Amino acid sequence: MRVTSPLGTRLLEPIGFAFGAVADLRRRWYATHPSSVRRLLRPVVSVGNLSVGGSGKTPLVALVATMLRDEGERPAVLSRGYARTRHVDGVVVVRDTEQVRAGLDSAGDEPFMLARSLDGVAVLVSPDRHLSGTLAEARLGCTVHVLDDGFQHVRLWRDVDVLIASRSDLQNERVMPAGRLRERPVAARHADALIVTDVDPVEATSLGAAAGVRVAFAMRRTLGQPAGPHGESLAIDRSRPVVAVAGTARPERFFDDLAGAGWTVAAAVAVGDHHVYTPRDLDRISEAAVTTQAGAVLTTEKDIVRWPATYSLPVPLAAVPLAVTVEPAGDFRSWLLGRVAQAHDSSRDRNDRA
Repeated sequence: MRVTSPLGTRLLEPIGFAFGAVADLRRRWYATHPSSVRRLLRPVVSVGNLSVGGSGKTPLVALVATMLRDEGERPAVLSRGYARTRHVDGVVVVRDTEQVRAGLDSAGDEPFMLARSLDGVAVLVSPDRHLSGTLAEARLGCTVHVLDDGFQHVRLWRDVDVLIASRSDLQNERVMPAGRLRERPVAARHADALIVTDVDPVEATSLGAAAGVRVAFAMRRTLGQPAGPHGESLAIDRSRPVVAVAGTARPERFFDDLAGAGWTVAAAVAVGDHHVYTPRDLDRISEAAVTTQAGAVLTTEKDIVRWPATYSLPVPLAAVPLAVTVEPAGDFRSWLLGRVAQAHDSSRDRNDRA
């Protein structure tokens, strides 16, 4: 919920305080009732955030899964599948380690986007992520799990808890609905590592120490090369303006990223997060492209998977992928792989005792 009035924010603060208190109590309850926390046989790496959307969580999930795959693991990304338009009981295998097996409607846009881009990584969707992880282990031979948007999913045991946050998340933001936070900033102390966006590694370390997290890294966002609806490379004339379209939690970040990368954004069209594009939306975007004499319509990877295949624009449509790096890169890789190796050892010890 976005609040534009300072008075409105003040009126919502008591609700936000109550929301934060409930989140604290929930964490405390699971911490004191360990038998209620379910475990998978294989290690679980959770990637999550404090705020609602727009943090770079999905690209970080892709980065972590790729690192693990390249190390010889068989990762499974476990997603809730938020905003699916077709709900299926049980578990949807969006991708096994070989190919994509499910469509956008039953997968949701972010899992489907990950499934299209992560060769050799399984992607599964279910509200019950213990169930999907069990299936990934038993049927797909997965050796490690990446819990997508998992910081608040405390009823599933995680061996590595990675939290993404911005400086404002840690210092200034209010809890929903008065602000963007899902939990109070003090919850960051439960993370094993803090990854801070849009700062350098020195400031990330300082912010981590202040938040009570001993391990901290910095995240850098970069835009990749434009690609068409099927992932094909496109050569877009950068000398011409573009129409930018984003249906994300924070569309302004995409528009700013484009401008920062040297694109001339002649028109910016923002729609709701996980928005389903209607003919009226598409006509409006086409009109903006013609009016501004744009050379292309640029959107996000998350949006392009929701774009109707039958609609033809007067100019090329391309997704500009967001990639993230974690710095110092070598330190992050060593830390992550070391923690996963320790978790494997612990899992073997538990299984031997069982």
